[in-house]
Amino acid sequence: MREMPTFLQIEPVGQCNLKCRMCPIQFRTDGEKGALAFIDFDNFRNLVNQFPEISELHLQGLGEPMMHPRFFDMVEFASRRGIKVTTNSNLTLFTRRRAERCVTSGLETLHVSVDGATKETYELVRVGSDFDKVISNVRLLKDIKAELASDLPHLRLVFVLMRLNLHELPGLVQLASDLGVREIFAQHLCHDFKESTLPVQYHPMRDFVDEQTLFNESEARIGHFFDKAMAAASELQVDLRLPSPRPTTRTLTSRGRERCDWPYRGMYFSYDGQAMPCCMIATPDRFNFGSAVVTGAEALWTGPAYEEFRRRLESDDPPEICSSCAVYNGTF
Repeated sequence: MREMPTFLQIEPVGQCNLKCRMCPIQFRTDGEKGALAFIDFDNFRNLVNQFPEISELHLQGLGEPMMHPRFFDMVEFASRRGIKVTTNSNLTLFTRRRAERCVTSGLETLHVSVDGATKETYELVRVGSDFDKVISNVRLLKDIKAELASDLPHLRLVFVLMRLNLHELPGLVQLASDLGVREIFAQHLCHDFKESTLPVQYHPMRDFVDEQTLFNESEARIGHFFDKAMAAASELQVDLRLPSPRPTTRTLTSRGRERCDWPYRGMYFSYDGQAMPCCMIATPDRFNFGSAVVTGAEALWTGPAYEEFRRRLESDDPPEICSSCAVYNGTF
């Protein structure tokens, strides 16, 4: 019998207050039109309770988690069980009360999405955002942590690398240092969305990703700004994680768990309980294994659809949706 996973990711909200240019949420059509795409709190507790051995829970999907009125209740429920809880946020909906709850709820790590070091670039990528407000909110959280004498939550900036913002990577290192944030996770665009089954509403976003991927950027330009950023990070003592600009030989010759361990170690659920192989797939209308609310998580995890997915991942004929994924190709 396959053991249940120890890592779980749940999408609290299937909506967002922004329209980020590389995010499929703006084209998402699942659920009733106009309905609030929030996970039911009882369904959330039932999902978590189906995983008695989990040690880590990531509360984030496509939407902005802090839109959920009971987001911090979810954090508190899991953290009281001894589960390490992390989340991503655009931090545009932050208030002093939410900053306090970040500390008192037991949140372990907060990843803040900042895809530009300047107001112009950041707001170009994250449509409807306010760069100055985000920076002010990072400072607010730092102040609240100091007031409450807490090291938690740990803060990390997340930077999605694109051709249009590559030149601002060194500036982001300086910005992080100015804010007192010591970690930056820079990543490629997650997926090229070129699977043959891609629902038609996502085609405009696929075109944007194709235009902005670093695969269409010169290695010389990538190397120039990566080197500048790493030099700044070393000088300013910022931990900067950079992706591989191209797939490696090791990645391309490996199979299964060595290439992507998601379907072996963790489960990912949309706000309405649909199970997907990982968060890179993003929306259940692209691929899903069924509803854990209806079927139960263990039945899905050990069921024939999941097992067939793993079998193909270990073969020379992987699932099509994996073949263009940044994790699968070792470039994330």
